[in-house]
Amino acid sequence: MHAITIEQPGGPEALVWTDVPDPVAGEGEVLVEVAASAVNRADLLQRQGFYDPPPGSSPYPGLECSGRIAAIGPGVSGWAVGDEVCALLAGGGYAQKVAVPAGQLLPVPAGVDLVTAAALPETVCTVWSNVFMVAGLRPGETLLVHGGASGIGTTAIQLAKAIGARVAVTAGGKEKLERCAELGADILIDYREQDFVEEIKAATGGAGADVILDIMGAKYLERNVTALAVNGRLAVIGLQGGLKAELNLGALLAKRAAITATSLRARPLEEKAAIVAAVREHVWPLVSTGRVRPVIHETFPMTRAADAHRVLESSTHVGKVLLTL
Repeated sequence: MHAITIEQPGGPEALVWTDVPDPVAGEGEVLVEVAASAVNRADLLQRQGFYDPPPGSSPYPGLECSGRIAAIGPGVSGWAVGDEVCALLAGGGYAQKVAVPAGQLLPVPAGVDLVTAAALPETVCTVWSNVFMVAGLRPGETLLVHGGASGIGTTAIQLAKAIGARVAVTAGGKEKLERCAELGADILIDYREQDFVEEIKAATGGAGADVILDIMGAKYLERNVTALAVNGRLAVIGLQGGLKAELNLGALLAKRAAITATSLRARPLEEKAAIVAAVREHVWPLVSTGRVRPVIHETFPMTRAADAHRVLESSTHVGKVLLTL
């Protein structure tokens, strides 16, 4: 088969479409013939040499895909050759075929075409596991989403609104904020011109956000804690603003607040399977009825993965960037 390989870490030009050995479905796995994959920030880090795949996983980038089951390995039930699926991956989505643990498969939801379904697994699993399973966002609470126009952000807005929460977002520029508003965001904050702490306090009568979904890490840590409400929960899922920061634990204690930090890629298979099962139960009905939909910015042929990476690096996109075969 062909796959996007990274012979040497570097810029987008490091992504090379080349012949590689075909994967085989092992115990508890299925082989998926890929129709599409999606570009995530983790793929950019892997290309740059900063985020190696977990041991035993595919060396090729791509944390999600959609396609059709081509073969079923030993010990797998409930799936058949030819089923249209999308999948959460530890790697390997930028390829013609990928072996996937059966617990990380999802059926393509009703009302979503096979290619578009590739935009769902990583973002939906990330948002559902962090905002709902860990942070426990409830109806009537306020969620602050940093990077509201990203793939994660556009998903978080829709899911939070679907359960009856109030949503605040940060994004850069009027156009991105308008797109967030179209998806249901209630409080729009331009991080280039406004202080999100002041804005979220003003919009909540001084209370702050009950849950914050953060992609920035160190750069926003102190301000995020300040922006939290009493009993607030900060979920850190990205480190675009750095790794290390000082934290006044007294401020956290005074608010009886909590900070969690998680990633999906390196989790044990059973944890990923539990998240995928929860998504299928709680999120798939919302997707099938159109209350939650993937937002697609642009689609490229897989052979132009370098161009897709350039789009993501430019931060001009709203929603997901797809790669198709």
